[in-house]
Amino acid sequence: VMDFIHVLEYLWKAAWCLFKKDDPEVEDWIEKRATEVLRGNASQVAKGLGVSATKRKLKQREGIDKCIGYLLKNKSRLEYGKALEQGFPIASGVIEGACRHLINDRLDITGARWSLEGAEAILKLRSLRSSGDLEKYWEYHKKQSKQRLYGC
Repeated sequence: VMDFIHVLEYLWKAAWCLFKKDDPEVEDWIEKRATEVLRGNASQVAKGLGVSATKRKLKQREGIDKCIGYLLKNKSRLEYGKALEQGFPIASGVIEGACRHLINDRLDITGARWSLEGAEAILKLRSLRSSGDLEKYWEYHKKQSKQRLYGC
């Protein structure tokens, strides 16, 4: 199963061949085509893109042609309905990016050696900081420590 985020990237490339950068209709256009791909109609979306570009006699259609090629080349891996029925993820790119931000950017430093406990502590703090919850957590932590050490 191809990551659905990649499909969206190609659809946006195609959209910018058809719409001006400030056109408010572009998001509805993307939503309709993305929904069709999710329904298993990648070939029909590709065909529609080609017809639209030909009818408009577009000279700048590289984004459309790349999108068409991507959809047709990968149509057997764009069966999202089946994937979801079987419990497979269809958009893991966001998760991969978050993991890269939280883990690789901090723990994958040349020469660094981490114990399991130390790595876990750093990752917890880094995720709290990234989420914007570090200050709230720190107040909670101090209250819990005071409760544990001194009681009521």
